[in-house]
Amino acid sequence: MRSPRTRRIGLSAVLGLLLAVVGLAPSASADPAPAALTFATDSATTTPGGTVRLSMTLTNNKTYDVLFIHQTIEPTWLTTQRPDLKYSFTGCTLATASGSTPCSGTGPGNLGPNYGATIPPGQSRTVTLTLQIAADSGCNGNIGFYSYYYAEFSDATNTGGGPVFTPETRVLCA
Repeated sequence: MRSPRTRRIGLSAVLGLLLAVVGLAPSASADPAPAALTFATDSATTTPGGTVRLSMTLTNNKTYDVLFIHQTIEPTWLTTQRPDLKYSFTGCTLATASGSTPCSGTGPGNLGPNYGATIPPGQSRTVTLTLQIAADSGCNGNIGFYSYYYAEFSDATNTGGGPVFTPETRVLCA
């Protein structure tokens, strides 16, 4: 008859072998998010009085149309801690096949309508905000934003994401 200690060692060995086999099994690749929001800026630095264009691209990775989008954009906590950094969004455009058109939404508080009505499967829409740095803005600080989004698809499903962070823009003194 086996002792309790021998049974524990045997059970531990079997459990360890099982975990090793499972750990070596190939992992399943993750599907891409149903919708993906990415950011880019046309410049990493600017000076007081300068502008930076912040582009936001929403990509539909599903096989159904995106019918509705809601997106917000807010300054990061570190940006809000620098009251000497002064900036505002002064423009908004939607990239189309025939060129840029003014945004149709309500601006940076509610960016969703700016992407246009329907985004077909596999396609993207890009909205560009113009970030104007005030002439009397402080220097040597970073301006950054974060965003949350929500998208509804024509198959009656939805997805949300965020926070998604923009690249930071460094305000330099010239």
